[in-house]
Amino acid sequence: MQFKTIALICFLAITVPGVYAQGNLSGLADPLTMNNGSKVTTARQWANRRKELLQLFTTEEYGQSPARPKNMTFKVFESSNNALGGLATRKQVTVYFNGKADGPQMDMLIYLPNQVKKPVPMVLQLDFEGNQTLSNDPDVKLSTSWIGRGRGVVNNRATEATRGKHPNENVEMILKRGYGFATIYYGDIVPDYDDGVTNGVRGIYPEPKSSGTDASIMALYPELQGRGDNFSSEAAWAWGLSRALDYMETDKDINAKKVAVFGHSRLGKAAVWAGATDQRFALVISNESGAGGVRIFRRGKGEDIHHLATAFPHWFDINFRKYIGRDTVLPFDQHMLIALIAPRPIAIGSAQDDLNSDPEGEFLGGVYASPVYRLLGTDGLPATKMPVVNEPVSGQIHYHIRPGRHSVMPYDWQQYLDFMDKHLK
Repeated sequence: MQFKTIALICFLAITVPGVYAQGNLSGLADPLTMNNGSKVTTARQWANRRKELLQLFTTEEYGQSPARPKNMTFKVFESSNNALGGLATRKQVTVYFNGKADGPQMDMLIYLPNQVKKPVPMVLQLDFEGNQTLSNDPDVKLSTSWIGRGRGVVNNRATEATRGKHPNENVEMILKRGYGFATIYYGDIVPDYDDGVTNGVRGIYPEPKSSGTDASIMALYPELQGRGDNFSSEAAWAWGLSRALDYMETDKDINAKKVAVFGHSRLGKAAVWAGATDQRFALVISNESGAGGVRIFRRGKGEDIHHLATAFPHWFDINFRKYIGRDTVLPFDQHMLIALIAPRPIAIGSAQDDLNSDPEGEFLGGVYASPVYRLLGTDGLPATKMPVVNEPVSGQIHYHIRPGRHSVMPYDWQQYLDFMDKHLK
């Protein structure tokens, strides 16, 4: 959808009685109003509206993504049925995106609980510094991909000193609750730096011309050959999550129809976009995904589009840059992204001191997506007033806020696993 088209859409305010909100939300876009101004009142009409919204976010924020590669292959290169002290079976899988051993690829670390009958439901996530950082397990492959600066990283490559650097105590909690756990280093898909959108998997997908380009913004970025809805990093990370799900559909030990996609921070944004674009994901978990994730931009709180588009210009597509300075008057917003997940369940987690992510804005993302969930026969988020710390509210949309800063805590996983038990078991 071109910008001129967006400007012509009649966006109506959503009325949610009693909602606790700061910032000017009076002009917040209505996910249940079609581009032509007509109201959506049936599930069949919503299917058409969903196509409009998916095109909107693809063009204006996350960019286009390619289809599943025709030549993609998988290889289980290591396995053990006695991992983590006998708690789990470990599998390590390489996904060759173009089927070539020397081409773009990603390594997936999988733990399956030994105490439950297979196939098992799964948690799938991306990790920040390599699969080897999550455990002291010496058999986990050391990442060979580019990694940013950090303890144990030498010349942007992992060393043995990174092994167990961020031990994930939540993994054992997940396994003991009867779920499998799979993780992929996000830098295997696209390294997290700006190089003109040609690195990682994007190198095998040349940028074609696109009708979704705004001429005024592209005049500023001629290096993209006329394309404003380029394959962004967030879209690439989400695309990689879908390719992991492709593998899971081939693994008899995994229930691929019950996979929850999880992400924290920038990887929470990718998880939400993966859930929006790939309806095979049964459940979505956003942990402090903030701006560009589930947070309402229009509040004008927390991280803004200017910071996203200048500090991390590769995360979103080029077209998104035309909204710099326009956060509080956006003609669309992130509650509409959450609505693309409906009626599938989504859990949203915030932290009290994580002001950059704007906890109230994340909560309101769930509130304003709820009319779509209710149209489709579920309760959405059963609250319109911001809950207090450590008192979660949970329907088809879950929300909790805990004390502390921007991180993933055992309390968060306790809430997410309870939510998964409710919807996946």
